Amino acid sequence: MSFVLVHGAGYGASCWDELVPLLEHDALAVDLPGRGSRAGTDLTRVTLQDCADAVVADVESRDLTDVVLVGHSFAGVTVPRVMTALGGRIRRVVLLSAVVPPDGTRVLDQIDPGVRGLVEQSLAGGIYHQERAAAHTMLCNDMDEATATAALDRLVDDSAALLSEPVDLAGYASPVPRTYIRLTADQCYTPDLQERSVALTSADIEWLHAGHLAMISAPTELATLLNRLHG
Repeated sequence: MSFVLVHGAGYGASCWDELVPLLEHDALAVDLPGRGSRAGTDLTRVTLQDCADAVVADVESRDLTDVVLVGHSFAGVTVPRVMTALGGRIRRVVLLSAVVPPDGTRVLDQIDPGVRGLVEQSLAGGIYHQERAAAHTMLCNDMDEATATAALDRLVDDSAALLSEPVDLAGYASPVPRTYIRLTADQCYTPDLQERSVALTSADIEWLHAGHLAMISAPTELATLLNRLHG
């Protein structure tokens, strides 16, 4: 049994560093193209399918089965493609404040209007670049300054495709059980948007009082929840 952890936009596998030691089963934290172990990839050419292919490649290279696939934030549009590709290897899907816009639309269409303008300004030349000050406001509202600094130091540029490419949600038709963890203090992907995503994924709901980067701000609480879900 293994956890496979898929990060969202602006981060790499290192965002799970605080969480992984607290999990009761082996965990694979994947680097999507353009960061960490895949830093040599040209971000301007990365597509949503490339992101899914990276997860599939890592899982298959380790021949993992009985997987709990955990997708955070923008991984909500990577996960269904992985579900389609990996089929019977996946035991459960866990969506951590995951962004899930309606099938065929864009992540940008699902972002809260209050921050959409800031996000659109962050897209240029195929790159999604988050300014540190804006990221602090959206991502670190539940952290002390030391924790926020550690979180923001891991922030990286990302592919604009994550936000601007139409999504394919066909994988969510799979019978694989799924759970959506709603983050009650999330100022990036707000509670009403999380509720919409739950409806689109037909997921069971768990609650966690934390901000958007719960794996950094509340790793113990998140680990307890994931360990229970793994069963």
